[in-house]
Parts: sequence; C-alpha cells; structure tokens
Amino acid sequence: MSPVEPPAAGADQASEGAVVPHDDGGDGATTEAQVAVVVSTSGDERRVEYGDDAENEGEEAATVQGSKEGTEELLRKVVYSEEAAYKLYCDYGHRMGFSIRKGKQSYFTGTKRIRTKDYFCSKEGLKEGEKLTDANFNDPHTRTNCRAMVRFRVNDHGEWKVIRLVSDHNHNLARPEERHLLRSARSLIAGRSSSVEAMLYAGYQVPGGAPQLPAGSTSATNNVENSKQQHLLLGYGATAKALAVGTGDLQSLVSYLKSRANEDGMFYWDVQLDQSGRMTNFFWRDGRSRIDYDCFSDVIVFDSTYRLSKQNLICAPFVGVNHHWQTTMYGCAILADESMSAFVWLFKSFLESMGNRHPQSIFTNLDQVVSKAIEEVFPNTCHRIAHWHIQKNAHSRLGALNVSKGFNKMFTKCIQGCDSEAEFEETWAQMINEFKLQDNKWLKKLYKLKRKWCSALNKCSFDGGVEYEPQCDSMSNIFNSVADKLTSLSAIAVAVDKHSEDWREKELEEDTRCLQKPPACIIKHSDILNHAAKEYTHRIYKLFETDFLDGCGATKFKELPCEDNNTHQFEMTMQGRGSRVCTVRFNISTMELSCSCSKFETMGLLCPHALKALSIKNVCKIPESYILKRWTKDAKKLVFNPKQYETSYQECMDDDAAYCNYVMRYAYDLVTKSQGQEELRKALWETLESGQKELEKHLGNDTHYAASFAT
Repeated sequence: MSPVEPPAAGADQASEGAVVPHDDGGDGATTEAQVAVVVSTSGDERRVEYGDDAENEGEEAATVQGSKEGTEELLRKVVYSEEAAYKLYCDYGHRMGFSIRKGKQSYFTGTKRIRTKDYFCSKEGLKEGEKLTDANFNDPHTRTNCRAMVRFRVNDHGEWKVIRLVSDHNHNLARPEERHLLRSARSLIAGRSSSVEAMLYAGYQVPGGAPQLPAGSTSATNNVENSKQQHLLLGYGATAKALAVGTGDLQSLVSYLKSRANEDGMFYWDVQLDQSGRMTNFFWRDGRSRIDYDCFSDVIVFDSTYRLSKQNLICAPFVGVNHHWQTTMYGCAILADESMSAFVWLFKSFLESMGNRHPQSIFTNLDQVVSKAIEEVFPNTCHRIAHWHIQKNAHSRLGALNVSKGFNKMFTKCIQGCDSEAEFEETWAQMINEFKLQDNKWLKKLYKLKRKWCSALNKCSFDGGVEYEPQCDSMSNIFNSVADKLTSLSAIAVAVDKHSEDWREKELEEDTRCLQKPPACIIKHSDILNHAAKEYTHRIYKLFETDFLDGCGATKFKELPCEDNNTHQFEMTMQGRGSRVCTVRFNISTMELSCSCSKFETMGLLCPHALKALSIKNVCKIPESYILKRWTKDAKKLVFNPKQYETSYQECMDDDAAYCNYVMRYAYDLVTKSQGQEELRKALWETLESGQKELEKHLGNDTHYAASFAT
C-alpha cells in the first residue's frame, strides 16, 4: 500500500534545529524514506524527494543537527492515537515555552487512515495584512512564520513515532513562570489542579501515624518538646471556648503545615500555646508571601471578621496590593483566642516572619482589642479603620437611615469626600443635626476615632488605593467563601493557599501582558503618556492616563505670583466637580511638586492638578522622584541585591545575621525564577558551582579563612 502525500505545510522549512530520528519500524510495502525531510549539509539546504531509498535517508539523517536538550523523550516516545500525539507535543511545548497548532495530515491511498500528521508552533505562518514590528513580534497572538514543527508517522501496527522535529524558534519562548498561560498548555495545568480541588472539598488527609510537630519549621513550634506533642494535640479541645475541633482535624492541619514547610524552604508557621500548654492560635505564610512583602510592605490589610461559625474560630488574613493594583497574600491566621495577648502574639509573629519590617499603614476592622495590640506592636505605623467595615457596621447600627439617600450621601462624604478637617466637621455636624442623631452611641464612638478613618485627616499617610473602587470591593470580600462553606481546619488552610495561588496566577497574567507590549496610549504622540506607558504596569498606566486626561482636558487654572522665579503656583478647578480648588506648587529647577489634594502622598501617583502644571510648563516626562517603584514593571527587580542601596550593602558587610538574611532571600528568589525549566536550573547550578570554586580558592589561599572555615 503506497501513501499519497501532498507536501505538508512546513515540510520545506529551514533545518536549523531540525532533528530526524532514525525510524527502524518499517511497514512491509512502504519504505521509511517516503517522507519529505529537510537537512543541512555545510549550511546548504536540499530536499530529499519522495521515493529516495532508506539507505540514503539514513545517510542524510546523520548530517542533521542533533537534538537540543529536553527533546530526547519526545523522540523516543511511541503513542497510539492522534489525541496522544497531540498531547505529547503539547507537553513538550509547555516544557519548552511555546503553544501548539494542528497541521495537515496525509492518508494511506484509498483509506481514511492517517499516515503522517504535522503539528506546528502556534506562531507558524503569517497573518494576511499583519505587519511585524518589534512591539508585536513576541505577542503570543502574532504569527512570525516560525518554522518549529514535529511530524508523526503511523506504521501498520498503529504506532505513532516522531520522524521529524524542528526545534528552533524565531521568537522568544515563554519563561517558566509564564508557561501556564500558553493556550495549548491550559488543559495540562487544569489536570494538575484537580488534586488541590479535591483537598479543598474533602479536607487534607493525614499521611498516617501519630501527629508530629515539624522539627524543622521556622516557628515557635521548634521549641516544643517532642514528648509533649501528643498531650498538646489531645488537649486542644478543652480550651476555654470549648471548641468543636476534633483531634484528627487538628492533626491534619499540623500535617498540612508540616508538609508545606518541607516543600518550601522559606515557609514559616507559628502556634501559640495557652497556660496549660494547649494550642490556641496558628499563623502561617509561604516563601512567596515574604518576597511580595519585601516589595510591597508599605500597606497591609488585616481582617479579623471572617468567623467560622461551626468551630467558633476566626480566619484572619494579612493582605496587600501589588504593582498591578491586585490583592496579594502576606499570611493568614486561624484564631481561637481573641484576647489582647493573642493579637499581640499574632502581630509579633507576623513581624518576625517578615524580618521585623514594619508597614507604613495598616487597615483593620473596627475592633478595640485589635487597635490596642497594634499600638503595642506597630507603634510607628499609621493605623486606619477600613471604610468598608464602617459601611458594613452602619447597616446593622443605623436601621432605617440606611435607605435614606440624603443620609448616605452625607455619611459617605464624611468618610472620604471631604477635602479638609473644617469641611469634615461642618458636614458631620450638619448630618447629626439634620437626622437628629445626637444620642446615637455608635456614631459618637465613631466620631472619637475620626483620625483613623476620615480621609481628610489622613492626607499624609500612604494607602496604596485600598480604599478606592474597585479595590475596596475586592478587599471586603476576600474570604467569604472560605468562611461560609468550609468546616475542616486543614480544608480552610488549603483554601487560603488556593486563594493565594489564584491571585498569583492573575499577577503572572499581568506580568506577561506587560512584557509583551506597552499599553496603548490614547494620545499616541504624547511624550509624558509614552513615558508613563514605558514605566508603569498596564493597570497603573490606565489610572495615570485617566488623571492626565482629566488634568489637561477638564481643568481650569489660575497662576498666582511667587517670590521665586523658579517656583510656580496654580489654583486648579476640575470641571464638573463643583467649586473645589486645589493649589499646586511647582519648582521647575528642582522638579519638586506638591498639591493640596495629596494624591501622590496617599496613592503614589501624580494627581490631575499636578499633571496640568507639568503640561503648562511644557514638562514632557514624569519627574524621576515621582515615579514610585512599587507601581512600575520593575517593582520586583533587584529587591534582594543590597548593592543598590549603600546602607543595606554596608549592613550586609558588617553584620553576619543581615548578610545571611539577604543572601538567603536573594537565593530563594533565584531558585523560584529557575523552577520548572531544566536550562535555567542548569545555569543556576553552574553559577553556584563557580561561586563555590571561588570561595574554596580564597579559603585555600588565606590561612585565616581556612582556620575559620575549619572550625
């Protein structure tokens, strides 16, 4: 039986990186040479036409460049269906960093039985009318005429074997942390997440045997004697609240945290014991949370309102916002004890896990005990009461007033709509008098705490936009599903970690989008918008662009006289925003800007009024001191290299503990980036081996170091 094979797309592709494995599985009447291949001999391409004999094919195959690293398994594999062949190449593409497209196939003469089947890189060919540019070349949706492909041949026994592999691509491959975003790889990823879902709904199962507290975890658990472990676990159910937590449930939580600590070298967990030596509270965070906190520790949100009704426990997350203005996880606690000492323990444990680095601002719910604990542990941190918690409490405390549009408008203005303390006081007094609320105890208490929640009184404290829409909605509903649906302690921990992974998936998607191309500027030839697009992440750029358009297109201004020729002062009024006036001062020699609205101080982005001032004075770039690194595409670069800061580098050189801490985090970040791809792992190993040789050379040449090393 002779196959009829029209030349498939890609059959005459350049052979750089082409691999033609020897196929010794013949099929009687058909020689294995009857397939078009491309080889390279001294740089010249030539085609082996249909009908060349098997001997010639073997000779030419020997001249083809050898397989690149990671292709051997693909060449060896034998599969038995079209679906299995497609999955095999998809898996290979996923490991290498490219997506797959199905190609043409040929059949045995007079049958519908597949003889050969081609699969291509998804960037194969060119789209009609699409112009290739530097900006779109590495976009995953752009065709670049990439020649990477694979061809399977099916023999009479139904075996699918690779007979050609072109492994070179003409575009960048996805990095390890981006590969899950590849279209043809998503089915592979989905299959791997099923185990997490099973754990989430069935509860984490104890591997077996008696419960053991992890001897190697970085936590207070290290100090617990092994002989006491069984007693601690069995005694947990007798806490003051008489929690409905079974011993097995607690064992599974401990086992889960132990397994995480074994998998993640920077995983941290801690447990608080009561006076009888029984466990009452847990805290944990993984290594990635520490990395994220190092980058975005300026503001955190601590929410202790998620109550697990069945066990009378609290699930309390520490979260923040990353450079894409997305929610990011810093750690989580499960609390049985809500005393002042419990929250002090928790905050100290959190700080210890984060290298004792204090945040600039912390947002919490309205809780007096939490507030006092923050005063003790975070004395220099600005404590704020989150607006969404005040709004939630208002629904239960104010009754029929909640349906009054007039009251809600004034109440919301008091919270975040006033521009000055005087305006706040005036609006508050008007609200109290108009709705006869002089005797409302909750509002009296709230007024006493006004400096912790009124935006007009917190113009100098950074909040990262956590109070803005839609970030506010995201922050206020973090763990509702966890609190409502789950009962097992281990299932809660698994669900929390799954939330973290979901958020990190979204962060990776945004990172990939930022790497592929800059955001589209609404005014293509605006220098300052193009500068912002180059620096900021996509989402932050859109916030900046909106303010720029408001400032330049919808702002009236009046320039005021100044005593200094280099200083300019403007009164700005936003059209359609009432009569509110903001004052901007701009020193053109030092590029110093200030605005009475204080948006840069609170959000880290220039306001419309400041951008209008820059436009008036023909400044075409954002002043460097007003580009906050935490909002840029490079927010996570060089964070762990102390050489970028002279004081940090000197500290590393002078202090053993600081040196060890920086080096460990630096190494962890590199290990995380190299995970999942053999080439990157190999490069990191070679770098470490090279460094080891250098150290050993110095140790061998210096008797002082040698003696120290020996001890």
